[in-house]
Amino acid sequence: MFGEDDLTELSDREAELVSAHEQEHPARRLGGVLRLGVWIVGGLLSAYSLVVVFRPVEALEHRMTFLAVALPLVFLCYRSGLASLVHRLRARARGGEPDPLTEETPPQETPPREARRAERPSVADWLLAAAALAVLVYPLLDMDAFRERGSGAALTDLDILAGLVLTVLLLEAVRRTVGWSFAIICILFLIYAYYGAYLPIDWTIGHRGFDLGQIVSQLYTGTEGFFGVPMQVAASYIILFTVYGAVLEFSGASRFFIDLSFAAFRRSRAAPGRTVTMAGFLLGTVSGSGVATTVSLGSVAWPVLRRAGYPKEPAGGILAAGGIGAILSPPTLGAAAFIIAEYLRVSYLEVLLYATIPTILYYLGIFLAIEIDSRRFGTHAVQVDAPKAGRLLLRFGYHFSSLIVIIVLMALDRSAFQAVVIATAIAFALSFLDPRHRMGPKRIGQALAKGTLEVLPVTAVCAAAGIIVGVITQTGLGLNLSAIIVDVAAGSLILTTLMSAVAVLLLGLAVPVTASFIIAAVIIGPALTTLGVTPAEAYMFVFYYAVLSEVSPPTALSAVAAAAITGGNTYRTMMLTWRYTLPAFLVPFAFVLTPNGQALLGQGPIGTVLLMTAVSAVAVAALALATGGLPGLPERLLAAVAAVLLLFLEPVPIVAGLAVLAVAGAMHLIRSRRRDPA
Repeated sequence: MFGEDDLTELSDREAELVSAHEQEHPARRLGGVLRLGVWIVGGLLSAYSLVVVFRPVEALEHRMTFLAVALPLVFLCYRSGLASLVHRLRARARGGEPDPLTEETPPQETPPREARRAERPSVADWLLAAAALAVLVYPLLDMDAFRERGSGAALTDLDILAGLVLTVLLLEAVRRTVGWSFAIICILFLIYAYYGAYLPIDWTIGHRGFDLGQIVSQLYTGTEGFFGVPMQVAASYIILFTVYGAVLEFSGASRFFIDLSFAAFRRSRAAPGRTVTMAGFLLGTVSGSGVATTVSLGSVAWPVLRRAGYPKEPAGGILAAGGIGAILSPPTLGAAAFIIAEYLRVSYLEVLLYATIPTILYYLGIFLAIEIDSRRFGTHAVQVDAPKAGRLLLRFGYHFSSLIVIIVLMALDRSAFQAVVIATAIAFALSFLDPRHRMGPKRIGQALAKGTLEVLPVTAVCAAAGIIVGVITQTGLGLNLSAIIVDVAAGSLILTTLMSAVAVLLLGLAVPVTASFIIAAVIIGPALTTLGVTPAEAYMFVFYYAVLSEVSPPTALSAVAAAAITGGNTYRTMMLTWRYTLPAFLVPFAFVLTPNGQALLGQGPIGTVLLMTAVSAVAVAALALATGGLPGLPERLLAAVAAVLLLFLEPVPIVAGLAVLAVAGAMHLIRSRRRDPA
């Protein structure tokens, strides 16, 4: 159905859409010997990460070594963007703002397409890369002595200088990869650590202040700053899963997942919408990015949705909802899920179990909304040129085996690291069953290199996030801010939860999902746990709202990307995406605010888990009816009230919710008979 490389490498238009609407900035297009060198170094870093799983290295040494390779690559692979900024400032000074669609930008920064085949790093980029290598290799030359100086707060002037240089380099790295917002947030935390003693003594967030040596010691010499939990996640979980995703991609899994989705739903009028949603779920195991999945999916699915009769905005909403579902769904959740496992000190399998029931409810809501919309818009089945599902499963169903292996091995108490490495080896071996996608030496090198290159922005974010975590730990700011949140909410769990949701969504407008989760987890997490919420519930609540910032107005990056594909109205596409994803916004409140909410995370007796899942499914159905399934406003309002009551997950509200839903259904039937007496 699709060309061999349709989903292995994005087209120019798709890459432009991703770079325009993703919070991570696009990388340079390197060429020649430099491109080969970067790919070799990236491949070696991925290979090192795979080997370390079975031959462990001391934690600080491993994280420092990983960053010593990754950070220089950031400066070689990502543009500074300063020339473009100067160009825009000059245009403003002349009295006009350059049109990003028509105004030519400086060739050294964003050259036209025909010249983008190869871009060379500047001398400054090479100097930054060399500096990054130097300040990270320097401690590795004598780790024992460096660690001893750090623990004894007896850093040398060279130690302090190296730590300050690394701080500046990380701020520049995150500015290049994810923009100014996160870099500015990190700078504000540094200013707070240094000048906190000047705050009024009666302020809750005041502290005694720390000098440069103390700040550098906190950030540079231990595992509570640059090389803390976020960096550990990037250097272990994330790199391993990006390599696994790359192997799946190069072995033909992406094409199989798309073909299977189109073959599975081919007859009913709701089939095109369900197909897109299923394809987004399957593609998420390879992509891990909401915007990238939306764009990859939209390039092949939008023509099918258009032929089925979907208007532009609902089609965009389906694409965006399917794309963001990839980050919310097992078995490969977003990067923040790996951080949850580290913070909670539980296995990654347990985090997958936490996410299973919310994922089921999320897709149930989308499927119900699609079924309702297919009737409203009069869509019809579309014949697509795809093999039958049975034939595809018999021929290429082996692509599912590596995913199953990950779950089975973790259930057998193998670490997530070992499980994903073994699954990667299995995916590689099975690629030889398809002559078109056999992974010879060239494809192996490409997959290893791609695994590293895809993790570079996340690595920069995770290392720089160590500034925030380190400062919060050193100054006690996290507990102080948590106390402020609880005080403002007057100790009310409901108000605290509402404030937390809004705060995480607003934070997500400025910084990527991983960064917003880390910041919120260390500030908002303690506020929720102070009021009796378990750590698992608190972190999962923050996780969902961090991810949902990508589909939340007014930015809604995935929705904007989908609107760019379909040509629909951006605002309407955002609102329809919000409607499709509504269960994901409300269900997290259920497992934080209600005593039985932990059942939605798979915690508790199996009978309670099944019962609460069934009740929540009815609540999701009521939400679907409230947002489009019922024609009359009174019936919709009643269905919305019923959904809220059901999500309390307590006997009395459940009975009341079912009663209200029954009333809404009865009103709908009565009105229908009046309109159609026959």
